[in-house]
Amino acid sequence: MRFNQFRLGVTLFLCLMALSCSSKNFTHSQALTIAGSTSVQPFAEKLAEIYMDINPKLIINVQGGGSTAGIKACREKVAQIGTSSRELHPNEGDLTKIIIAKDGIAVIVHPQNPVNDISIEQLRGIFSGKIRSWSRLGWVDKPIYFVNREEGSGTRDAFESLVMKKGEISDEALVQDSNGSVREIIANNPQAIGYISFGILNHQVKALAVNSVIPNLTTIKNNQYTLTRPFIFVLPSQPTPLASQFVDFVLSQEGQQILEKEGLVGFQ
Repeated sequence: MRFNQFRLGVTLFLCLMALSCSSKNFTHSQALTIAGSTSVQPFAEKLAEIYMDINPKLIINVQGGGSTAGIKACREKVAQIGTSSRELHPNEGDLTKIIIAKDGIAVIVHPQNPVNDISIEQLRGIFSGKIRSWSRLGWVDKPIYFVNREEGSGTRDAFESLVMKKGEISDEALVQDSNGSVREIIANNPQAIGYISFGILNHQVKALAVNSVIPNLTTIKNNQYTLTRPFIFVLPSQPTPLASQFVDFVLSQEGQQILEKEGLVGFQ
């Protein structure tokens, strides 16, 4: 775990240094760095793109690295805004938490897989390594290949909290470092199962109903879908003016409409 966190930290640092060099013609007050969750990243990038169109003198650098790395980057003032797809841990309470939208964790399989519904108990059994064959879910007697996210991922943290409870995910899981990588593997393996942000769900994969509830904007908004989690911005206790102004834009009617158009559940 320490090695994975170190690797994420080094990767984030190098990315931020490279972007800093590419932005050398702009002063510090004209640049804003956002870093963290790979689930939040594409939505933050879209918001940043539109906000920079409105404010052409501003440069916004949006980076991934994982929720834990983003929270650390904000705390250490490497980034002005950290992003997280999990709730903050008790030892992270020194930061200001702002929920920008709600997202569902979609449990996905290959479109050719005939299974359409899965229970939390069955999910827990698969990811703990106790359920190993699709025959246990009413399909053929073939092995289940389950795909997990890396340590430090907010999506994994939320999945562990909502599904595994106090149970451990088996070391037999194939580990991937982004939602996109998980989706790609599932799209190419009819016997695989994994989980991704509902916001990046597409035709390549099929989302299962969980406890007989299909993930969609309505079931996520009403908390009917069990695997629902917040998308969060974290800021230091005294955020920079640029960070505060960007957050105000994200929480505005325009910002929330952008997020809903991109597949998240806003608060407007």
